[in-house]
Amino acid sequence: MADWVLPSKERMSEIFESVKNWGRWGNEDEAGALNLITDDVRRGAAAAVRHGRAISCARNIPVDPAPDNPHPALHMMVVGGDDCLIPEIGLETTADFVGIAFHGMASSHLDALCHVHKYGKMYNGFAGTEVKSTGAKKNSVMCAKDGIVSRGVLIDMPRSLGVSWLEPGQIIDPDQLDAALASQGVEVREGDILLVATGRDARRDEHGPWDAMEVGMAGLHPECVPWLHAKGISVLGSDAISDVVPLPTIEGWGMPIHECTLVAMGVHLLDNLDLGSLMAACDELSQWEFQFSVSPLRIEGGTGSPVNPIALL
Repeated sequence: MADWVLPSKERMSEIFESVKNWGRWGNEDEAGALNLITDDVRRGAAAAVRHGRAISCARNIPVDPAPDNPHPALHMMVVGGDDCLIPEIGLETTADFVGIAFHGMASSHLDALCHVHKYGKMYNGFAGTEVKSTGAKKNSVMCAKDGIVSRGVLIDMPRSLGVSWLEPGQIIDPDQLDAALASQGVEVREGDILLVATGRDARRDEHGPWDAMEVGMAGLHPECVPWLHAKGISVLGSDAISDVVPLPTIEGWGMPIHECTLVAMGVHLLDNLDLGSLMAACDELSQWEFQFSVSPLRIEGGTGSPVNPIALL
């Protein structure tokens, strides 16, 4: 096994340049690695459906304040059942309002390619200033307006390491990813949506919520970036945020996984998924591949979207 030390600032720049997909699908492309999800890839994803079991991979909209949810979503009733009659037409109806700042470490969401910049640029070399006060003019979530459907692959790191969960701050290296895939008997193909489970919610159930920025969360070693690029994934997801927290001390690199995937590779990210039910089902069925569907909201200029991804086994 390699000794995966943290890369230097210079090594991170080398990694970033080596995995760039800028211009690969044209100079005006805003979809990035979603281009790897071809019609054939979508049809192939259907072959992973063997049992017809559907599993949500989203958390409930987080409305309760907690150490890991400092900015709760708003859910308010507009019309309740005690005053729901519209007498003019004889209709009884209720209604509510939802408002959410979905980026962060509480809500299940998709990061659009405009969400993170590096050296003043976003994916494909577009200027960061293309994200205006009115929204993103380039690389918005609208490139996924028709939904994202591909073959999904789950890497169950707690299962592979023989633990209930990975501890906060624990770093997953490329050798561990390979070992987990080998133990599960599955491989990653070009165009796949890769989900890396850390067991975050199992730990939360046992110990309660924690402030991730202070205590930490498990995540990927920066040297996993070339591994991800070589596999040709279209989307990367996690029950955490893919980057390890506390963030590794690499000068000039605040969130190396986010920076390299979103900006260099054009790989959209799924953060804060709830993978507990999927982990249990995959283990029960000895099946770690499935059809995976993500339907972001159609937000003009959006930097991402809340999502409720569905795995179909």
